[in-house]
Amino acid sequence: MSTTLFQIPPRQNTIAITPSIPEAERKGLTKKEIAADHPTWCPGCGDFSVLALYFKLIEKRKILHEKITTIAGIGCSSRFPYFVQAHGAHFIHGRALSFASGVSLSRPDLHVFAFSGDGDAFSIGGNHFNHTARKNVKMTLVVMDNWVYGLTKKQTSPTSPQGFKSKTDQWGAKDRPINPMKQAISAGATFVARTTHTNPNHVLQMMEAAMDHDGFSFIECLSECVEFYEGSFDASNPRKGGKFELVPEAHDVSNELAAYALAGEDFPGKFGIFYKSNRPTKNAQEAEIINDIRSKNQGLKDWQILQKSFDRMK
Repeated sequence: MSTTLFQIPPRQNTIAITPSIPEAERKGLTKKEIAADHPTWCPGCGDFSVLALYFKLIEKRKILHEKITTIAGIGCSSRFPYFVQAHGAHFIHGRALSFASGVSLSRPDLHVFAFSGDGDAFSIGGNHFNHTARKNVKMTLVVMDNWVYGLTKKQTSPTSPQGFKSKTDQWGAKDRPINPMKQAISAGATFVARTTHTNPNHVLQMMEAAMDHDGFSFIECLSECVEFYEGSFDASNPRKGGKFELVPEAHDVSNELAAYALAGEDFPGKFGIFYKSNRPTKNAQEAEIINDIRSKNQGLKDWQILQKSFDRMK
């Protein structure tokens, strides 16, 4: 008895494939091409400035569409990825850096940008902030610090100054606020800078410097919440009678103690790069481990190497 098998004819490829254009010859993106949904922030919010400068950075550096990676947690500022027409993730509260670390370690060809607010980064995400900094995972974290929980309509945040009256501290905040710059330096961040949304040129300069750094780059950006903490940063805005002072040229950015002392100045303090050091990244160290194991297991597939690891655990 013979059996007839159905024969599936070979698939005919009727789509003409155009050779890819070399990266060097591809034109840069425009703001129109990378802007997504209209931002839902309140009119006058400082976060608008940070978003505009992020678009400017992408345009200036001619970052290719498939290389844009924008990750955030939860909060007003963390809606950021919704407004960028590119790869990204609006992750869970306080865990943006965990997700961003995975992306950075698995895709060394990307420079990952994470955006957070003071509550997202320093309260529920404080533990992840410390460990990502000490591990020196290659990425840039921009924290839009407004000294208040804005999305949930005015609660005291980790950076709210003492005396601030909110829905959670109607009598005025009693707890001492954290100092983001001191925390970043002491946690082990290898690039620590400070800026403010009222000085767009400076924001762009700090973003560029952070992107060029090989390691964990942290930028604290003062970003006023005009709805729930209006006037909070007037002291740093020359247009409102304040002062914007740059980090002194004589400051040694490699001097950790000097950077820590600079971070301890009374508000509004200084703006610019406080600390910068060269230390092996988590990315480089992980790659070294992987290459070492592969060199000792030449000819084996990845799953076979993994199986050998499991066998040793028995």
